[in-house]
Amino acid sequence: MLTDKARRDWLRLARTENIGPVTFRNLIARFGTASEALAQVPRMASRGGAKNFVLPDEDNIAREIDALAKLGGRMIAACEADYPQGLKALEAPPPILSVLGHPHLLQKEMIAIVGARNASALARKFADTLSRDLGFAGIVVVSGLARGIDAAAHEAALAVGTVAVVAGGVDIIYPPENEKLYAAIKNQGVIVSEMRLGEAPQARHFPRRNRIISGLARGVVVVEAAEKSGSLITAQYAIDQGREVFAVPGSPLDPRARGANRLICEGAVLTENAEDILSVLAPMLGGGFAEPDAPSPALPAAALEAEADRIRATVEEALGPAPVGIDELIRQIGAPPAAILTVLLELELAGRCARHPGNRVSWA
Repeated sequence: MLTDKARRDWLRLARTENIGPVTFRNLIARFGTASEALAQVPRMASRGGAKNFVLPDEDNIAREIDALAKLGGRMIAACEADYPQGLKALEAPPPILSVLGHPHLLQKEMIAIVGARNASALARKFADTLSRDLGFAGIVVVSGLARGIDAAAHEAALAVGTVAVVAGGVDIIYPPENEKLYAAIKNQGVIVSEMRLGEAPQARHFPRRNRIISGLARGVVVVEAAEKSGSLITAQYAIDQGREVFAVPGSPLDPRARGANRLICEGAVLTENAEDILSVLAPMLGGGFAEPDAPSPALPAAALEAEADRIRATVEEALGPAPVGIDELIRQIGAPPAAILTVLLELELAGRCARHPGNRVSWA
């Protein structure tokens, strides 16, 4: 468990502008503690070209922690023992989670069930049956508290506990029509978010929410999903994270089934009942998740900064508006990887470099 001071520092670093999960991981790997990273970040941002870099106000951070506690919630940092094991195994886990309800559920085996918001009656009934059967088999159901399939899955799993991952603060009820369901999950399950308290959901938050949904679980079940839907984004995250993907077949005449049907064609497990899922998960249950590789040791600080200064112009010239793989940059530039990563980190802190899926970067 972190001390109160260390927790405030951890949250303050996580709430700093231009610091996402990957950058946060890199800073902790380099400096060891959030406190030391906070001391170094303004200087690094300045080296990257930032003009007026400001850290989050310490009082605001303390108020957020206190406000969550008054709601009966708490924050769990990625370095703590009770942080969910599935997320801890990600290459760049969300640095800190806000939770309301019963956080012990986050230590249990989980399966994600997602699907269309405008789901058909048959799909909702199937999600209800599937969620109920998996719950009574000891698997906690995770979903996103959206209308449609998400709501059906949560409602069916309430009796045994369910996890709702939300795209805004854990205190924000969205959509408003799920107010009663939100209250029931807070009472019988757990509500999770990496967003700050009081923050309303925005479109850019939903992929981050979907990444947590898949990361918590052993696998993702897509019950009904159109092409290019958020459910398929969740399924893709599951694939990237090494999780299982299950899909429920639907009529080829229904556009809401096309996404799930395509997943089956691409290798997802065709799912007609809970047993189809349990038979796949059985060998994994009770075991750990594959851990990411530890970061390579860096050069001594003085040598690292000197090398970063030497190659800075080369790195900036190699970047462009189109994303390029970091491995490709390292291959082309031929400098020590730690120095290239340092330049990219400084540019990112300055808001000049953007990260993209697949370990790629571009100008922001």
